[in-house]
Amino acid sequence: MPFGAEFGTDGGVRFRLWAPKAQQVEVCLQNFSSGNSEQEHFPLEKQEDGWFEIRTNTAAAGTRYQFEIDGEVKVPDPASRLQPLDVHGPSEVVDPRAFDWNERERQWRGRRWEEAVIYEVHVGAFTPEGTFGGVMERLDYLSELGVTAVELMPVSDFPGRRNWGYDGVLPFAPDSCYGSSEDLKRLVQAAHEKGLMIFLDVVYNHFGPDGNYLSIYSPQFFTNRHRTPWGDGINFDGPESRVVRDFFIQNALYWLEEYRFDGLRLDAVHAIADDSLPDIITELAEVVREKFSERQIHLMLENADNGARYLQRSKNGSVRLYDAQWNDDIHHALHVLTTGESDGYYSDYARQPMHHLCRCLAEGFAYQGERSEFHNAPRGEPSRSLPASTFISFLQNHDQIGNRAFGQRITQLAPACAVKAAMEILLLAPSPPLLFMGEEFGASSPFLFFCDFQGELAAAVTRGRRNEFSRFAKFSSPEMRERIPNPNAEETFLRSKIDWSSVAEEPHSSMRRLYRKLLLVRQRRIVPLLRHSSQARIERCDEEGRTLAVEWSFRDGSVLGLRANLGDKSGSMSTVSRSEAEQIYCTSPEASRCFERGCLPAWSVKWVMKK
Repeated sequence: MPFGAEFGTDGGVRFRLWAPKAQQVEVCLQNFSSGNSEQEHFPLEKQEDGWFEIRTNTAAAGTRYQFEIDGEVKVPDPASRLQPLDVHGPSEVVDPRAFDWNERERQWRGRRWEEAVIYEVHVGAFTPEGTFGGVMERLDYLSELGVTAVELMPVSDFPGRRNWGYDGVLPFAPDSCYGSSEDLKRLVQAAHEKGLMIFLDVVYNHFGPDGNYLSIYSPQFFTNRHRTPWGDGINFDGPESRVVRDFFIQNALYWLEEYRFDGLRLDAVHAIADDSLPDIITELAEVVREKFSERQIHLMLENADNGARYLQRSKNGSVRLYDAQWNDDIHHALHVLTTGESDGYYSDYARQPMHHLCRCLAEGFAYQGERSEFHNAPRGEPSRSLPASTFISFLQNHDQIGNRAFGQRITQLAPACAVKAAMEILLLAPSPPLLFMGEEFGASSPFLFFCDFQGELAAAVTRGRRNEFSRFAKFSSPEMRERIPNPNAEETFLRSKIDWSSVAEEPHSSMRRLYRKLLLVRQRRIVPLLRHSSQARIERCDEEGRTLAVEWSFRDGSVLGLRANLGDKSGSMSTVSRSEAEQIYCTSPEASRCFERGCLPAWSVKWVMKK
């Protein structure tokens, strides 16, 4: 890795910093293993293009260090592998070769993308321990449920003791509140031993507001030519942007190679401004694809722009850049159908929710260039030619729960029958499903927005959070906004932790059995089909009656059929072909008998297979 502290073959450590604004850089070492608590200062040699470097045998694994810029300010290593004293403290030298991966791990080659059933986890809120070790203890539970991939929300070092992870400032350092770098490696290895893939959410669109020192010595990391919701954009396309691009590309390679993650999810790439060709999103994927040929590595996007160009396949159907994208459209359509809500971005789906749902099932995106009234602009690119595996579907995730004022889950917002029907569609449709931690048993704990800032920043974040909701009628008064939980309060975080004591109680245990049953059907009947390309056809999409029929025809001759009623009243299926087909799932025996008579009971779903 060209950045930070790197062990050499001679046992020494190379320290390297890109600091084009600095005239002088020293590395300040503190080696506790030798019993010396005093810092030793060593000047780095100034090299071309803003680089400073030194190689020394004085440092070893466990040595803590800082860079001193022009004799004035000490800063952590921006490529620190470990920050034992949080973002403002010294970095610690880590020997990446010290962890002994076992032989089974060395043989791990990953799993096919079509097998993906993703389970999103916040490390701190998932278990009482709130650590990598705590997640490891739950892997058997996830495997038994039918999950095939665990996705960790961002773990890069953030300020304080708790955070969603999207305010990270040291992208190479797993936050020490979750455990050590070796603890994270043990989690990855344990997941693979159980046949689970493990993905990591990474943030390349901004740095958090506290603990980012880059502007002091390398302001070229940022540019005022592009503005983002967080201020100046990251300089991916201006003068001296090559080093900036390499910093993030190396970060992606680092997680995949040094920690052996099976894939990455790039957060909010629509907020990355880059006018170069290829842009950073493209170049990063190209480098990853070239680097990893013997392991199955999967790359995912969050992209509110519905940019289908990053998802295109090669002529033989293989992935060129990104395997898939989170499909907000299908969530929004199902949310409107199940809850009746139409505020905010849901307004774009409120008039024709069935149309948007059917289009998502058959073509991927609901918005493929049509005008969005909420965004006041056209949104999306054509996606019909893309395979169903390109679109990750969900009814819940950290954003859709946590960005609500009180962090309510869908089970607090919609009738149980509606939630059940929605999941009977999502968990058996060809697109890979994503679950948010606890949803499989209808967890009653909210998932609130939480952080741990101090001083005026903490007050500003709390004010900003509450003012975000002022455009909603319910929160028009300051008194109502004051009821929104304080993001910085420890209680807000503690309330967001999963309550595992309810799993064995009703109705939670029944809901978990449903998810397990559906995922077993998916594994046995749906996944084998996904090795073949398919074409989807909407047979019926009745907006008023809330009924739909969609079929996927696969290259091997199989036809997968979905029939559903997402309304409160029974409907008819007289216009739906009911030729010989095997039922592979139905909401209930009563619903199955009703389907045979040509009717669709309220909130019912039936899946059939024809050969």
